[in-house]
Amino acid sequence: VQLQASGGGLVETGGSLRLSCRASGSILSTNPMAWYRQAPGKSRELVARIRAGRDPDYADSVTGRFTISRDNARNTVTLQMISLKPDDTAIYYCYAKIDGNVYWGQGTLVTVSS
Repeated sequence: VQLQASGGGLVETGGSLRLSCRASGSILSTNPMAWYRQAPGKSRELVARIRAGRDPDYADSVTGRFTISRDNARNTVTLQMISLKPDDTAIYYCYAKIDGNVYWGQGTLVTVSS
């Protein structure tokens, strides 16, 4: 399985971005997918997670501003981000867990200017 992330970029405070991650290979709608991020000098953290049959999970810092969604027909998970803040600046990684194995995308950089 390969995960290809896209959609990062530079945006001003208060702006919006939409990240997409397309999975190639054998992935099922029941396999959890998520977005993580890693800011400079910090450890990687969970941003949002989507699992079949459950409400999405969000980090407290992004609740109400970020929305994760999934298109199973296209094997794509999307992260819609609004009201972006400088603290959201990070490399964002797509994640999938399949049969106990964890897969990561290559990361896409989001920079929010103040």
